[in-house]
Amino acid sequence: MTAQQLKNSILQMAVQGKLVPQDPNDEPASVLLERIRAEKEQLIKEKKIKKEKNPSVIFRGADNLPYEKVGKNEPVCIAGEVPFDIPDSWEWVRIKNLGAIIRGSGIKRNETVESGFPCVRYGEIYTTYNTSFTSTVSFIPEEINEKCKHFSYGDILMTLTGENKPDIAKAVAYLGEEPVAAGGDLAFWTAHGMNPLYLAYLLASPYIISRKVELATGDIIVHISGDKIGSILIPIPPLNEQMRIVEKIQETECQIRQYSEKEQELTTLHRAFPEALKKSILLQAVQGKLVEQDPTDEPAEVLLERIRAEKQRLVKDGKIKKDKHESIIFRRDNSHYEKLDGAERCIDDELPFDIPNSWIWTRLNSLGYTQTGNTPSTAHPEYRGDYIPFITPGDIVDGSIDYKNQGLSEIGKRSARVCPANSILQVCIGGSIGKAALTQLEIAFNQQINSITPVGVSNKYVFAVLTSFMFISAMKEKAGGTATPILNRGLWDKMFIPLPPLAEQIRIVHRIEELLPLISGL
Repeated sequence: MTAQQLKNSILQMAVQGKLVPQDPNDEPASVLLERIRAEKEQLIKEKKIKKEKNPSVIFRGADNLPYEKVGKNEPVCIAGEVPFDIPDSWEWVRIKNLGAIIRGSGIKRNETVESGFPCVRYGEIYTTYNTSFTSTVSFIPEEINEKCKHFSYGDILMTLTGENKPDIAKAVAYLGEEPVAAGGDLAFWTAHGMNPLYLAYLLASPYIISRKVELATGDIIVHISGDKIGSILIPIPPLNEQMRIVEKIQETECQIRQYSEKEQELTTLHRAFPEALKKSILLQAVQGKLVEQDPTDEPAEVLLERIRAEKQRLVKDGKIKKDKHESIIFRRDNSHYEKLDGAERCIDDELPFDIPNSWIWTRLNSLGYTQTGNTPSTAHPEYRGDYIPFITPGDIVDGSIDYKNQGLSEIGKRSARVCPANSILQVCIGGSIGKAALTQLEIAFNQQINSITPVGVSNKYVFAVLTSFMFISAMKEKAGGTATPILNRGLWDKMFIPLPPLAEQIRIVHRIEELLPLISGL
């Protein structure tokens, strides 16, 4: 059970008379309601509230069923409308029969001042105030205040507009001393004669929320009228029991808050653990610790020579461009050296960790051919179409690509950078730097993304390396700590990649594909 479910359960028990025991010495709710009706009549006489057109009275009949008499009409049994049983000392009543619901006045944001007369604006009910409050965060000048309607101690504020139906008519009890101006899209329930905190808790109960959902209208912007709120049946305990209910709920709130904190910690742990486990698996994979080495595997050094030969053939055929500064990394005397532009140097200090003897370090662009994407001119609407997908960082989600967004036309493709299926895309700019995906189709992509099309190696193994914590951390470090970090292709190309034998690459990928689905189910 979540903290919110526990809170809902307590509130529902409270409104059903199951949270605290009844006391036979309490004044029955029926006597309380008679007194409230008399007080309401007096307020109507004094013209402080308006008279109802058709007031209703709910009572128990001789058959012990609830009946309602509306105006001068004959009483009607409302047993079908009553949602649950309540104790004998309790009564059902409609909200509108307890005092009056008064709509507030519009108060614009630019009409508020640093100090002045207190006011509450509609949005503050959702963002600032909870069950109750005694002082406000907003103020208005005297000339605005004089035009407003005001609520006082014990009144209940409710929102008439919201973004979703469960939150509509959120209720907050005002327990301050001075009158407060009510903003537009707010209503306040006054002269109700009840314990205000009991009403605030009541209006937050699952029963009332379900009724508000039924009565509210709209989807994007949700509305509910004061009349509809007024039509809701509510259970009324004796006044003393209302106080005991409030005390009990307040006792439990501290415990629920502690429970919620532990729940959040556990949720965070549950979210973090699979991600941490995934990082660990990928790190073991790129370090040569995920599967055993096989001495019969062709060494990675031989594989790398074959990749170079294949790339040279592709260059000769005009399919890819020649590397201007080809890097060759090799072992000598148990150390790693790099030959670049005719010069050799030891690179042991630059390598992040040790790898098995059958593996070799290489630069990323040694494993295939790379590109940075571009965006065909938006000044040419004819470039847009569905001939080929056009991928942006937002289309890369959880290692997959959303191909459904707008693509390019056949003409647009000619102005784009294109990579074939089985390539790897990686975001190299901004907050999502490192985000990557394998392509299933030939695609075009924008300038925020680099691609590599592997040659002679497992594209899935290269993808595992590029999405490992080791590689992404190195990307972010090289991109710098600016507001918008950028890793250009030149730096990306030169990043170190640990290369196992091809047979081991396949075993690593197979093991990763076995383990990651298990993690996602945690």
